[in-house]
Amino acid sequence: MFSHLSAQNESSSLLRRPGAEDQGPVFERVLPAYSPCSERFKIGERNFNRQYAHIYAARLMQMRALLTERAQQKWGPDVHMRNLCDLQTGEQCCIVGTLFKRMELQPSILKEISDEHNLLPQPARTKYISETDELILEDELQRIKLEGKIDTARCVTGSVVAVYGAEKNEGKFTVEEYCMADLPSQTARPVLGSDRFVLLASGLGLGSSDADSMLGLQLLVDMVTGQLGDQGEQSGAATISRVLLAGNLLSQNTQDKEASTKPKYLTKKTQAGSVEAIRLLDELLVQLVASVPVDVMPGQYDPTNYTLPQQPLHRCMFPLSSVYPTLHLTTNPYQANVDGVRFLGTSGQNVCDIQRYSSMNSHLDILEETLRLRHLAPTAPDTLGCYPFYQSDPFILEECPHVYFSGNAPSFESKLIKGPTGQEVLLVTVPEFSSTQKACLVNLRTLECESISVSAFCGDDDDESEMNVSH
Repeated sequence: MFSHLSAQNESSSLLRRPGAEDQGPVFERVLPAYSPCSERFKIGERNFNRQYAHIYAARLMQMRALLTERAQQKWGPDVHMRNLCDLQTGEQCCIVGTLFKRMELQPSILKEISDEHNLLPQPARTKYISETDELILEDELQRIKLEGKIDTARCVTGSVVAVYGAEKNEGKFTVEEYCMADLPSQTARPVLGSDRFVLLASGLGLGSSDADSMLGLQLLVDMVTGQLGDQGEQSGAATISRVLLAGNLLSQNTQDKEASTKPKYLTKKTQAGSVEAIRLLDELLVQLVASVPVDVMPGQYDPTNYTLPQQPLHRCMFPLSSVYPTLHLTTNPYQANVDGVRFLGTSGQNVCDIQRYSSMNSHLDILEETLRLRHLAPTAPDTLGCYPFYQSDPFILEECPHVYFSGNAPSFESKLIKGPTGQEVLLVTVPEFSSTQKACLVNLRTLECESISVSAFCGDDDDESEMNVSH
């Protein structure tokens, strides 16, 4: 959509206002119909006195009927459905339950206390899986160890699955096959007459000391608002109908410096962040919202609650941009309809957590796995912080999205997958902008996705920087 673009700009003008000296033609930006659908992720009464066992019970109760129906489709309507308490040795049957993965390397509060007192120092790890891990299936009353044809390393705690096999040796259930709930039903995507784009970006990392990242971010803002390029490029920018910022707007550097030295159980997870970084974010947002609607999701390093679902950032932090009705402060996870195209996504904490506790490495593969599990964050609350929901689990997918994304990924990837009843979902991993200088564009008409690469580097003159946009 945008051709290669090169421009000379003074390195000090990071947050410049568009000048009025060269007035050209005005391109109308087509604003799509928009309806937020994130109400189920908003928390009213905040009560942390409840036990987390309730969320597992609610999850299993909500998904049991889905898994039973899916199992009967896969193994026939006459398959024997059993609870664990009704198991008979040697009987071929199907059980629906919640997976628990017993992991020797999984961090625990006791290990953190040992670290604090130098009793048992633990090596830093990027993954916590090992060959000794065991899978256990639980229902409301009992649990049983699993063996057989199920990939222990790939599975994660909290996944609700249906397993088919028999209880055989030493009280273990030998799995012959297993299935997940798979994609839920999907509403038809409308037919649009022209290309309209939603720009996805994440990991802006404001508050870091990387000047090139800030220069690239300003270039991205100028490109979206039509301040760069010739008339053709400005006309292309007008087709960007919405901007979605998927978390980690602030850099990790804005967190409490003591957080890296204290054990996690003593660390206050929610930090206010740098006042300067918030001011800078507000100045960037006011440039965007004056031209295009912007949805702002919180992330791991942003000043809101740490546990999922994260609540919207407070409007009082944005005195400049909050006066615009085009600024939408949303929850993480995020869900909305844009011109009839349903978007669903997170700032990436759920995907990164699954990556640590499973053999899966690709963020795109993990996105697809959670979609087929029909659950946004199966590892919550075991290894991912979440609110102790009591009666229902809001992370269960009740309707299939058209675009399913996660932010703060190491690289850009996208893939169109299909469900068992013809569902089509575009999976997108949104790269961390501060490290990759990339964002991505989703075409609402074709459901195609492309990346935008923004680079900023110093030229021969120290007072100037050359900046490029390409895709």
